[in-house]
Amino acid sequence: MVARAGRFVFAQVIADVARFLGLDEETGPRLSPSELAARYERILATAIRLVRQMPQARLEDLLPHRPRSYRVLMHHIFQIGAAFVEAEEEGVTLSHEALISPPPPALSTSAAIADFGEEVRARFHSWWRRNEGGDFGAAAKAYFGKASRFDLLERTVWHSAQHVRQLASLLERAGIPPRRPLGPAEIAGLPLSEKIWDED
Repeated sequence: MVARAGRFVFAQVIADVARFLGLDEETGPRLSPSELAARYERILATAIRLVRQMPQARLEDLLPHRPRSYRVLMHHIFQIGAAFVEAEEEGVTLSHEALISPPPPALSTSAAIADFGEEVRARFHSWWRRNEGGDFGAAAKAYFGKASRFDLLERTVWHSAQHVRQLASLLERAGIPPRRPLGPAEIAGLPLSEKIWDED
């Protein structure tokens, strides 16, 4: 959220933030829906690979500066995509509660969470095959206000990508070299900051 003079905007869509702050700046270039979908497939594949590397003994460790466990973060990476596809398929509002839904007890191992990631990746792939060429300028329902289908797709991709970057960092902190983490090609064109972690 960005606040100013008693007003605020949810910082979920970068163009909205720029307008709110009165910035006369381009927020693009934006990737096309096809580019975002292809990019998301690679991001999810990377996430699945990195989750499988996380030792079981580290799953309840807490993230830097946040009261969230590694296990919750790893599940959240895939829950972002699951919530997006559900909102699209069911025609419901993308809710904050759906995005932060905690992992069920069955997802208590790295392998189980990675398997959940495989399911989400398959669901996203199937959704995209049915929706490729659709109207992504159409209005979509989201907890943070007005948005287009494109906005929600782009947000899903960059939000997941940021957490996958964090996951690679956690593996490095554990002394485990991440296998093929996200590189410049995977994050180019996404509205991501250079910082991987919030400082406070």
